[in-house]
Amino acid sequence: MPPASKPSRDTLVSALLAGAIGAAWLLIHLGGIFLWRWSTATAPLAVLLIVTQAWLSTGLFIIAHDCMHGSFAPGHARANRIVGTLCLGAYAALSFRALYPKHHAHHAAPGTDRDPDFHVGAPRRALPWFVRFFSGYYTHGQIARITLAAILYMLLGASLVNIVAFWAVPALVALAQLFFFGTFLPHRHDDTPFADHHKARSNALSPLASIATCFHFGAYHHEHHLSPQTPWWRLPGVREHVSQALR
Repeated sequence: MPPASKPSRDTLVSALLAGAIGAAWLLIHLGGIFLWRWSTATAPLAVLLIVTQAWLSTGLFIIAHDCMHGSFAPGHARANRIVGTLCLGAYAALSFRALYPKHHAHHAAPGTDRDPDFHVGAPRRALPWFVRFFSGYYTHGQIARITLAAILYMLLGASLVNIVAFWAVPALVALAQLFFFGTFLPHRHDDTPFADHHKARSNALSPLASIATCFHFGAYHHEHHLSPQTPWWRLPGVREHVSQALR
């Protein structure tokens, strides 16, 4: 058996970033669910933690998204599968195995009736598109897994209010964030034609705003379709490379 290849620099950077995002998410998740005590004085901090947790939940999905493309750990399919499964499970009890073919179907035929992330009947309207997006990814199996986890948490002493506040609400906010910045804005139809068959647009957000909204998958969405094997944190470099090539 040939020796295992050493992790690349990109893999190490992706792992460090994923570790930081995952650790912060877990700290708020467990601390909020099991330790939080509500009062008028703590309410503003709770809101800040919930918003932060929503952003971190978006990050978990983006890490899993990299795993779907094999860009988290190139050449290590098992590592991508394990990390992707853990991130999606923590985020909202989603199934990596179920999402994997759907996401690749999106890349195979973006903006068509074969694209599970697109609404052919409402290419400019966010609300019906969001309803279709939501119904296409949330399943009875997922709800059952979330319910079992919530029951276990309550058996361990957590309150249902804390579970909703520090897990359900951040997950739903992250879903809206992922849809609006990572799907609707990049793929919606408007009066300006798309640049190519990817039918995706990027935008002019600053790097900081890009990370805050969708970990670069809104501001650099066209670049992601041009180079899906590039991890999220390197997408700004793709734009720079393309710009230099066109000069």
